Amino acid sequence: MSTDGKIRCGWPGLENDELYQRYHDEEWGRPVTGEAELFERLSLEAFQSGLSWITILRKRESFRAAFSNFEPAAVAEFGPADFDRLMADASIVRNRLKINATIANAKALLALPEGTTLASIIAEHAPAPRAADEPVPAQTVESKALAKALKKRGFAFVGPTTAYAMMQAIGVVNDHQSECWLAGGTEPQ
Repeated sequence: MSTDGKIRCGWPGLENDELYQRYHDEEWGRPVTGEAELFERLSLEAFQSGLSWITILRKRESFRAAFSNFEPAAVAEFGPADFDRLMADASIVRNRLKINATIANAKALLALPEGTTLASIIAEHAPAPRAADEPVPAQTVESKALAKALKKRGFAFVGPTTAYAMMQAIGVVNDHQSECWLAGGTEPQ
């Protein structure tokens, strides 16, 4: 239990980190709308691959500054000088594949057919609610299908685990642990 008396999910490091607790309490698992906001979450989940989430969370403001606040139209215009700038920026994760994927994903987002949005693609792949006693998976049939659908549309670095992590982060699924104060999807009165 943390110093505020709330029981939270058992994420390593969550109990003693105020930034992490705010993210858990105020953002993770809550619905996200807007293409730029969804693009940011997708991008950050891709950057997180192979790292701890707290590492990405601590660098989040730097990522926002480096990637034009994740405005897809701005990121899609990034060229070689921007890539070099990003690779030299020690305040973000400097990974060639992930940087290239973020730029490619902005272009793929803008190239979606009229009437298709990142939000609509994600919604098409939302799983049914999981029973409270089921273990939290790293990926699901739906996240595999979402990853495949995104890759088919030109998105990169969006495997099934990254897709599922995004589904968790944006509230498509509620994976708060049963003892967590947010487990029911609503805050106690």
